[in-house]
Amino acid sequence: MPITKFLSSFHLISPSLLLSSKEAMAFTAFWFIGLCSLLLGYGVHVEASHKVFLNLQSHQNATTTTHQPYRTGYHFQPAKNWINDPDGPMIYKGIYHLFYQYNPKGAVWGNIVWAHSTSTDLVNWVHHEPAIKPSIKSDINGCWSGSTTILPGYKPAILYTGIDPQNRQVQNLAFPKNLSDPFLVEWTKPPQNPVMTPIDGINASSFRDPTTAWKAPDGKWRVIIGSKIDRLGKAILYKSKDFIKWERVDHPLHSSKNTGMWECPDFFPVSVNSGVGLDTSVTGPSVKHVLKVSLDDTKHEYYTIGTYNLKKDKYFPNKGSIDNGSGLRYDYGKFYASKTFFDSSKNRRILWGWINESDSVNDDIKKGWSGVQAIPRNIWLDKSGKQLVQWPIDEIEKLHEKPVDLQSTELKKGSVIEVSGITASQADVEVSFDLSTLKNAEKVNPSWDNPQLLCSQKGASVKGSLGPFGLLVLASEGLEEQTAVFFRVFKNQKRYVVLMCSDQSRSSLRKDLDKTTYGAFLDVDPLHEQLSLRSLIDHSIVESFGGKGKVCITSRVYPKNAVYDKAHLYVFNNGTEDIRISKLSAWSMKKAEISY
Repeated sequence: MPITKFLSSFHLISPSLLLSSKEAMAFTAFWFIGLCSLLLGYGVHVEASHKVFLNLQSHQNATTTTHQPYRTGYHFQPAKNWINDPDGPMIYKGIYHLFYQYNPKGAVWGNIVWAHSTSTDLVNWVHHEPAIKPSIKSDINGCWSGSTTILPGYKPAILYTGIDPQNRQVQNLAFPKNLSDPFLVEWTKPPQNPVMTPIDGINASSFRDPTTAWKAPDGKWRVIIGSKIDRLGKAILYKSKDFIKWERVDHPLHSSKNTGMWECPDFFPVSVNSGVGLDTSVTGPSVKHVLKVSLDDTKHEYYTIGTYNLKKDKYFPNKGSIDNGSGLRYDYGKFYASKTFFDSSKNRRILWGWINESDSVNDDIKKGWSGVQAIPRNIWLDKSGKQLVQWPIDEIEKLHEKPVDLQSTELKKGSVIEVSGITASQADVEVSFDLSTLKNAEKVNPSWDNPQLLCSQKGASVKGSLGPFGLLVLASEGLEEQTAVFFRVFKNQKRYVVLMCSDQSRSSLRKDLDKTTYGAFLDVDPLHEQLSLRSLIDHSIVESFGGKGKVCITSRVYPKNAVYDKAHLYVFNNGTEDIRISKLSAWSMKKAEISY
């Protein structure tokens, strides 16, 4: 679009509309027939992946409403019912496979099977019949999370957690019935199942979610299973020559005190020298390893970067790589039970993650579905070696249409500018900011060590010096509803500190929602780098990437008025210093083709 035409599509809005008082953060209580599961993390209500509510596992007597403003246009989700953890993603004969936890009978957790979908591009999908469902003694009460491994002879194998008649968590194995079928629609379970059981002091209720296996130089396969002893989280290590008979190693691959149950562990190598992905079995001097765990207690995920010692069969996090709930996260918002796989066709490692709902169970039943998968992300080691970087897969850009571009535009203090010409409820927007001066940045208070709490206290309506500035997404015309994704820049004696926030406190006029504000510190130097922000907006999801993917925050919001063509997109600056938009690019997003 020519720049003159583009500028005419922007509209200034009175800054007073942005500065209304911040709503208090809401708690959402999810009640399950007299049972309430409420976990506290900065006041955030979350649901456990494997809580069992037997009375809610059968068919739901719900009418799926025809008005569905919160269903997504290009994020992966089935036509109806509950989904959670992504399982066993892989590529086989040029076809991408995604398995995921699914309840075929209702919009709440229960009756869990491995649903199955395939794609040629990770964007458009075809659904198949469930690949794995309860059929043998060792999974009769559920087929829970697991992973795929490609064995010699290009033979996929699935390891997954089954629930046996004693409600013990055991590990099972499945193989494709027909290797010549690229869609792998049928799977068989060998008679040796279960191949791993909770013996020798393993907690039978805390023994789940096997990882992709890797082969060590001794020719034996290794795999880890998430577990705990009291508050000691641990990755139990097993090894096998033939992938059928597994022996427990006498020590865990790694453990950490006071972390609780380790769900959905993931262990994989990353290259020190480049951004290419590596097969799970790769080792060497130019390789580091990543151990990610999903903490059942907090429903947050954390990862460390470290060294895998082959001789000791142990993993050691790097010095300074925090090994508990204060450590690095893939995503500082609503993102859990993630799983990576090596895409051998493009030499990259792809990350999948589950986005849960923020409304009530009754809402889920009424709308007939619950849960969405995040956009697949390419993931690699930052050049600093201190953290991972994530970015939406390139293929998502094939959905771009109706581009809008802006170059070098001043964003004066207190201003709000509308980005017109796109479908703001289903969009991709990327913006970079130049800060003309940093001398007036607010000083860091030494007590500001919790970025999420800081973002809650200093939301989008709280005027600062350098910030808040960023995007107002899924906003109503008068800004009564808005989700603000923004930066603030502070300074201490030695350096500048960048805070990235996703403020949901005014995301909806509805009161019965979780409107938690999320935040993280962003490791960029605003003195020498532009501050960049990309947000993928999809009706009820806002996935935001700061600093080219150094910080990711996913928000789940449910506007009452800012839906469909009544949703708006704005750039704003609520600081006292003028800044500059160095570049803004935005696109409407076409709907992904998902065949049910």
